[in-house]
Amino acid sequence: MRRLLIVSNRLPVIIEKRKGSLQFRGSIGGLATGLGSFYKSYNSLWIGWPGIALDKIKGENEAIKTKLIPEFNCYPVFLTQNDVENYYHGFCNRTLWPLFHYFTQYVIHDESLWRAYKQVNELFCDAVMEIVKEDDIIWIHDYHLTLLPKLIRERLPDSTIGFFLHIPFPSFEVFRLLPWRKEILAGLLGADVVGFHTYDYVQHFINNAHRLLGYEHNMGRIAAGGRIVMPDAFPMGIDYKRFSEANQEPEVRKEITKFQKKLGERKVILSIDRLDYTKGIPQRLEAFDTFLERNPEYKEKVVIILVAVPSRTQVEHYKLLKKQVDELIGRINGKYGTIGWTPIWYLYRSLPFPSLAALYSISDVAVLTPLRDGMNLIAKEYIATKTEGKGVLVLSEMAGASRELGEAIIVNPHDNEELAEALEKALKMSEEEQQERNKAMQKRLQRYNILRWVEEFTDRLLYTKRLQKETTVKMLTSEMKGRLVGNYRKSKRRLLLLDYDGTLVPFSGRPEEAKPDDELLKLLEKLAENLKNQVVLISGRDQDTLERWFGNLSLGLVAEHGVWIKEKEWEMVEPLTDEWKGNISPILELYVDRTPGSFIEEKEFSLVWHYRKADPDLSSIRVRELIEILVNLTANLNLRVLEGSKVVEIKNIGINKGRAALRWISKEQWDFLLAVGDDLTDEDVFAVLPKIGYSIKVGFSPSKARFNLYLPRDVRLLLEELVSGG
Repeated sequence: MRRLLIVSNRLPVIIEKRKGSLQFRGSIGGLATGLGSFYKSYNSLWIGWPGIALDKIKGENEAIKTKLIPEFNCYPVFLTQNDVENYYHGFCNRTLWPLFHYFTQYVIHDESLWRAYKQVNELFCDAVMEIVKEDDIIWIHDYHLTLLPKLIRERLPDSTIGFFLHIPFPSFEVFRLLPWRKEILAGLLGADVVGFHTYDYVQHFINNAHRLLGYEHNMGRIAAGGRIVMPDAFPMGIDYKRFSEANQEPEVRKEITKFQKKLGERKVILSIDRLDYTKGIPQRLEAFDTFLERNPEYKEKVVIILVAVPSRTQVEHYKLLKKQVDELIGRINGKYGTIGWTPIWYLYRSLPFPSLAALYSISDVAVLTPLRDGMNLIAKEYIATKTEGKGVLVLSEMAGASRELGEAIIVNPHDNEELAEALEKALKMSEEEQQERNKAMQKRLQRYNILRWVEEFTDRLLYTKRLQKETTVKMLTSEMKGRLVGNYRKSKRRLLLLDYDGTLVPFSGRPEEAKPDDELLKLLEKLAENLKNQVVLISGRDQDTLERWFGNLSLGLVAEHGVWIKEKEWEMVEPLTDEWKGNISPILELYVDRTPGSFIEEKEFSLVWHYRKADPDLSSIRVRELIEILVNLTANLNLRVLEGSKVVEIKNIGINKGRAALRWISKEQWDFLLAVGDDLTDEDVFAVLPKIGYSIKVGFSPSKARFNLYLPRDVRLLLEELVSGG
């Protein structure tokens, strides 16, 4: 069994120093609780911070490691108090947490906090490097370590890396506000699989990678850095058995009896959350106020038990939230309370498992209404404990869990009226309906428990690694490149057929911006001046541009995908007409108006609609519409509609790069042929190339080419090797 390295900000073990000695106890964090039941039974090692600052354990590092590794399967990352303040309390919780939860008004953009975040991610990388083995699966968790996948990838290029985000991933409009957005995206894309709780978050991630880094995706797969990266949804499960059997434990039964004595026959509404501004606790209390005001018959007959676990108490927004919650509870209890009845029981602390399970068991209603939440496992735990089927879950539509627990009463947490009505509906719901709803949810949770979650994620990770190997079979490896260069050196007559845009230079927003640099011109000149070589540039650009840029070099030139050819002088392949433009131009102009950022390029015998600078989501819709219209319109006009890289081109049928390439291929018996291109228009060249030729596609989309290279710079490096080879 391959070893699993779990990497997270905190270990499932907390170390404290009391009276000069180190104390070890289990963590109550969400991730530690979720994976705690799993990782010890698996061949795994957990890497993270043990909760104590390095400043307090001077000289005790090795002693801590000696205890943590064999007894707890944990490996510590030691942080100073300064690291904790600036990385965790700083960038993680003052920048990423509010931004990812859409509380943009709380976000702090501080360069020093960002530097601390980078530094701690590098410390985690160092820790992984100390213990990682070649066959390990590395599974990184949450927003504290978004840079870590890329850092590990740079040191271990072939490693198996998964990343899971336990909080929401924001939409482009929110994520783009972050100054370090590209670095974080690039960090996450160092993983092979990037996991989220819901497909909404997956789509947001894909959209951000496309808009901010320009990465295309196909069937949910992103081609990034020469690898396939798979973002996908894996809704986290719970240890279902632990919660469903909790009522049988003596300690839990004891707690149930204690609570029931105090509560009597009153209906119990339960609210459990960390005291965090994302959880919607004030809105929940306001709705309870509205409910009591509208339903006076429930006075003295209902109690809401509000458990608020202290969280980030040193952060100003959390201090203000506690003050607000305290005042709301005081006001509502003062407004409705009587001698012998307090409407809200307020517990400002974390609870041990027996007390928590007992509260789940005795409560008639659970109200979990976060304003934004990645998943919310409490909702799942509550349903799992309801073995008799009685109990109603009121759940926010903004929680990831609402996608799985659709039988709950789903509410908008900002709608006071709807939430108050949901409380009334929950308290009046018949037992039969409660059991019917809960049974459906329980079956789902029982099937998709924490073990299933782990298995699905690791299975997808291993599948992605296999997929990567299959796609890299066609990569021009160093071995194949050596063979290609060797054949080039031995040959006497060589033909090199090269595309330009996307092959020798990266794409630009506007065609005129992609001028050849001096380095490229010198490289082409050296290739062309070799008497053994015939170098041909086969481009979609117009003849005037190619003449202006390359006319003084000894190159063969092909313009407009094969309309114009230059060996010594420019000539047309066959007589063509451009009368058709009058019918097509108005349609393209309409789509320029409908797609801001797009524009028309007119060549002598073709028209091109460019949309590289247009909004990606809008243009993906417009391009399909336009192609459908053009295909129908040109059916009887002897025209062809070509879809290239962010372009749609209309030109005469029968004119293509392959036909132009044949002019040189058929001229003599070449003993070395090389064709390099990047889009659909180059497939015609690959199709006519003799079997002895080397055909190379830049990028990863399906192709007739024998090999692939990642980027234009890789093509240049290959050509430089050919030049140095003579």
